[in-house]
Amino acid sequence: MKYVIRHESVNRIRIHCAITRMSMSTADVIEYYLADKEFVVSVKVYERTGDATIRYKSGKRQELLQCLEELDVEDEKVIALVPENTGRELNRYYQERLMSMVGYRVLKKLFMPAPIRVAVTCLRSIKYIFQGLSTLLHGKIEVPLLDAVAISASILRGDYSTASSVMFLLGAGELLEEWTHQKSVNDLAKSMALKVDKVWLHTELNDVLVDIRDIQKGDKIVIRTSSIIPLDGKVVAGEVQVNQSSMTGESLPVSKEIGDFVYAGTVVEDGECVVEVAKTSGTGKYDQIIHMIEDSEKLKSGTEEKAFHLADRLVPYSLIGTGLTWLLTRNVSKAISFLMVDFSCALKLSMPLTVLSAIREAGEYNITAKGGKYLEAIAKADTIVFDKTGTLTKATPTFAQITTFNGIDETEALRIAACLEEHYPHSMANAVVKEAEDRGIMHEEMHSKVKYIIAHGIESEVDGKSAIIGSYHYIFEDAGCELSEEEARIIKNLPQEYSHLFMAIDGKLKAVIDIYDPIRKESKDIIQKLHEMGFTSVCMLTGDNKKTAKSVVSKLNIDHYHAEVLPEDKAMYIRKLKEQGHTVVMVGDGVNDTPALSEADCGIAVSDGAAIAREVADVIIGDDNLYRLLTIRQISQSMMERIRHNYHFIVGFNSLLIGLGVAGVLTPSASALFHNTSTVYAGIHSMCDLLPEKEEENDEMA
Repeated sequence: MKYVIRHESVNRIRIHCAITRMSMSTADVIEYYLADKEFVVSVKVYERTGDATIRYKSGKRQELLQCLEELDVEDEKVIALVPENTGRELNRYYQERLMSMVGYRVLKKLFMPAPIRVAVTCLRSIKYIFQGLSTLLHGKIEVPLLDAVAISASILRGDYSTASSVMFLLGAGELLEEWTHQKSVNDLAKSMALKVDKVWLHTELNDVLVDIRDIQKGDKIVIRTSSIIPLDGKVVAGEVQVNQSSMTGESLPVSKEIGDFVYAGTVVEDGECVVEVAKTSGTGKYDQIIHMIEDSEKLKSGTEEKAFHLADRLVPYSLIGTGLTWLLTRNVSKAISFLMVDFSCALKLSMPLTVLSAIREAGEYNITAKGGKYLEAIAKADTIVFDKTGTLTKATPTFAQITTFNGIDETEALRIAACLEEHYPHSMANAVVKEAEDRGIMHEEMHSKVKYIIAHGIESEVDGKSAIIGSYHYIFEDAGCELSEEEARIIKNLPQEYSHLFMAIDGKLKAVIDIYDPIRKESKDIIQKLHEMGFTSVCMLTGDNKKTAKSVVSKLNIDHYHAEVLPEDKAMYIRKLKEQGHTVVMVGDGVNDTPALSEADCGIAVSDGAAIAREVADVIIGDDNLYRLLTIRQISQSMMERIRHNYHFIVGFNSLLIGLGVAGVLTPSASALFHNTSTVYAGIHSMCDLLPEKEEENDEMA
């Protein structure tokens, strides 16, 4: 692609793309192509001007320029990077509607003759009067009735300018509220989009791990227990139980057999199947996700809902105040002052904008929040629960050593272990696979169907013999494998700071793999700061052994911990905390954390975790930086503080206007003007950043 550099500063460049009349789709292609590069920090493409602003990592200027030169906006692989719905068209649509509304009003006041303006105002008022009457006929006294009375009273007094101003502001408020809602839904739908990079391609010879972007329509992919279905398709082999709650809202898993259709984003709870791909990456059931979100209450926080209901509850008092003022003063202007000021416009505009602003700002820190109520939960939470492996400890545990038994050598033991573990990648499994790769050990498919048992291990067959790998509990207690006194002595003397994976074949122990899982260097500092930010209890839950867990806790300021717990135990622990009146945040990354993530008031998944954990979580940290926990806590608390500030300002200022109007200090037109101005101020204030500046020091420390 040809381009011209318009401006440069440290690690930031602004270019102009040499493209005649850049379309929105082309702008999306350029933006997502650059965002896909690991050295690009952020990118924004402006289709109206054809410009792009790019922030990149230090020392990567040449790589960036080379990528720009190599970019072909018509390359199918590049186009495939663009999600099904980017939101660019949505924003353009509402921007143009708002500009048209403002432009029409200005032109009407400047050039439209007064009699025609009066006629237009009367015609436009019919909509609001009808809404008010409809509310009354349904036995309700709510904001639409107050709006209708205010507009009608102004028209009856011949004050058409005030009536027009009120309707303009109501229309602008409705448009901004609709825009806010649609953008929130769109952002949430994108946050729920799958982040699956690799899939198992099924061939005649064996299963091959490939990039999802290389999958074509008609290819066959293998989906196993606890895996997210990455692409829409039809089951051609096997039978599975699929959790479709993310798509249809169904709470119970649905059986899928040969010939049944499965959808991207749903999760296989049990079984294994081969799916023939019907739609490639980027063409999934986006519309169904949108519909599911719109039918939910995810977007609104409890405080936001209370503010909305309060606006409606104040309407009868406004009408009573209007009537009393007229009875006591017989002054129509003073009475109408009550009607010119209501609390609805500002509350209904500022509250969703504040929530949207918080979600947007979190996104700038690579944090995806799936709704306002989860941010409210983080702000209120007094208890935070951590998983250990991959969360408080290093995201990429490393292989330490392997001890073999019963005549097997290290190479063969690692070959079998890696062959089994690569099908269900988690932090410890990745360490095994990486060690095999580093040693140059080839581990092509050499086993039969693999079965994953959550929080326990994996079982399969190798050369006709039963092969299992997993925890001590799974191998020796559940599976009943043999363990001699000598083997027990060797195991007892293994370093306790390591986590252990046990592998047995035909009921006999073959190897113990020690995994070194170092504590993240920032974990201690983060836990200390979480205490300082109002968390009264920091807990750790782990399926690892008690000695390993105690070793971690001794180095961190953790209040409570439990070791050797199963997934259902984690969920039960959080349920008990909630029953005791605590608001709980759960932080995890693995398949075994998903029940706890679902049970918590807010579940937070970290970037390198299992796909199913990201699917279930309410908030996703998109990079390997636990300092983002502090950031999202700050954003959430600032959001709640702004909501409270907006509420007090709106109620206080508008009450003052009502008082001044009743006292005769302000005319109805002046009251409407000040009311409208305060509404615009509240809206603009709600869209400002919640945090004063980027937390660069945390980025560097992570």
